Amino acid sequence: MKYEKLSKNALRCMYCAAMTGTVIVLLILGAAYYIIPQNPFTGWINMGLLILAVITVLNMFISPYFRYHLYQYAIDEEYIDIVEGYVFVERNIVPMERLHKVKTERGPIDRLFRVEKVIVSTAGGDVRLRFLDVEKADWIADTLKKRINEIAAAQRNSSLEA
Repeated sequence: MKYEKLSKNALRCMYCAAMTGTVIVLLILGAAYYIIPQNPFTGWINMGLLILAVITVLNMFISPYFRYHLYQYAIDEEYIDIVEGYVFVERNIVPMERLHKVKTERGPIDRLFRVEKVIVSTAGGDVRLRFLDVEKADWIADTLKKRINEIAAAQRNSSLEA
C-alpha cells in the first residue's frame, strides 16, 4: 500500500492556522498580564506568562512542519489508513465495510488555501482526512460514497437471498 502525502497548500494552511491560534493565545496572555493584581507572586506569574508566550511562538514555527511531514494516508479496497500527529502520533484504520457517511468540510482558512477535510463517519465515530486539495478531497469523497453504496447493495442482496 502506498501512502499519500499532502500538498504544499496544506503546509501553508497549517502555518496560517498556527499563526492565528498563536495570536489569540498571545492576546489572552497579554490581557492576563494587565488583569492580574499586584501581589507578592506577581513576578513569578509574569515569568510564567512570558514562558507560555515563548513556548506558544516556538510551537507556531515547529508544529506545522512536523505535522505536515508526519501526516500520511492511504485508501484501498479494504480500508482507510490515516497517520497524523505531532507530539503524539495517531494512526486510524477504518475498514470500508464500517463506513456509514462521507462529507466534506472547509473552514475560512481552508478556503483561503484551497484545502478541504473529508469526514468519514462510522458507528464508532468520525475520522478526518485533513488538508486535502479541493479536487482530491472531492474525488475521495465521491469514491468513498460509491463504495458505501456498493457495500449497502451487497448487504441488501445477501439479506434478500437468505
